[in-house]
Amino acid sequence: MLPEGARPRVVLGVSGGIAAYKACELLRRFTESGHDVTVVPTAAALAFVGAPTWAALSGKPVSSEVWTDVHQVPHVRVGQTADLVVVAPATADVLAKAAHGLADDLLTNTLLTARCPVVFAPAMHTEMWEHPATVANVATLRSRGALVLEPAEGRLTGKDTGKGRLPDPAEIFEIASGVLERGTGGADLVGRTVLVSAGGTREYLDPVRFLGNRSSGLQGYALAKAAAARGASVTLVSANVALPDPAGVRVLRVETTAEMRDAVVREAARADAVVMAAAPADFRPAAVQDAKIKKSSDGSAPALELVQNPDILAEISSARFRPDALIVGFAAETGDHTGSVLELGRAKLARKRCDLLVVNDVSQGAVFGSADNEVVILGADGTCVEVPHGPKSRVAHAIWDEISRRLQP
Repeated sequence: MLPEGARPRVVLGVSGGIAAYKACELLRRFTESGHDVTVVPTAAALAFVGAPTWAALSGKPVSSEVWTDVHQVPHVRVGQTADLVVVAPATADVLAKAAHGLADDLLTNTLLTARCPVVFAPAMHTEMWEHPATVANVATLRSRGALVLEPAEGRLTGKDTGKGRLPDPAEIFEIASGVLERGTGGADLVGRTVLVSAGGTREYLDPVRFLGNRSSGLQGYALAKAAAARGASVTLVSANVALPDPAGVRVLRVETTAEMRDAVVREAARADAVVMAAAPADFRPAAVQDAKIKKSSDGSAPALELVQNPDILAEISSARFRPDALIVGFAAETGDHTGSVLELGRAKLARKRCDLLVVNDVSQGAVFGSADNEVVILGADGTCVEVPHGPKSRVAHAIWDEISRRLQP
């Protein structure tokens, strides 16, 4: 954790891939948010983006050689004094050198001397990312505590598409900022498989109309991103959200509660933790009309018969597809004559039989669609953790902190 008011010292390593130009945007985000950034490109990176560009954007001289200003011992000092090292893009070559401890330029020397968190944002062609050598190198780096992000899927160099695209610079910056804020590489979920649900389900009345709710999916997506940033293999069951897929997260799209139930039950068997952040509809129409329901000439409204949807959280908590898995539920409560928000939350925790319940006070529509949140995390073991108002990304990490310390070794 950095001292209050300290200016974080970030080393931005840039290796030689076409995605090097995107690192300029990442550098701008760091500098404009007050970070002290030293850019360390490889010689190959300078073939894509020249040293004057990096110097102008960072406000510092730039070199890829250990021989520049040798009296200051840069090959040792740059890494020793850093609070965070981010390598973006990280090519297969740099990942291999880092995994095997090679040090033939300033960046690889910096990686060997750094004692701070290190984040790699890979970018390469799909075949290179999937090659057994790269897979082994990534596993080695993760086992040592480095945070190696999963690359995004999309357009690569030329006409190729697939997995290997550099994650969006805004997303890399968000993850890096979280690492700095928490003061750790945060790779406590490496080797874990987690399942997160997000969004609100829809129950159709006819081809046009549906019953739904106000869930935006923002908190669920923040949870998926945070888990991926901490090294987990993440599957996100997403219901009716208008958000881009998080880099390195497997996304399964559903619409109805029944579809969400099927996806969650299917995936829960291999998950170390299941976090049900979605808002499944409690009820659905008993019958769905094939044609749009028309207005009546006498002004009367059609009667709507509802039936109860499956309770996904209660089902997976009861079934316990994996006895050692952790089940986390969410409760959006408003409080009423039967009890306060926390009283209702504790009753739901006992009723659903999950391990943790994240309680939101959604009175007067608070939380829905907002970038911020505040929650109380209730544990079946009697714990009660209050997470103060703040960005949903920070709330997500607080939830994973509670999950991580409960997961069995």
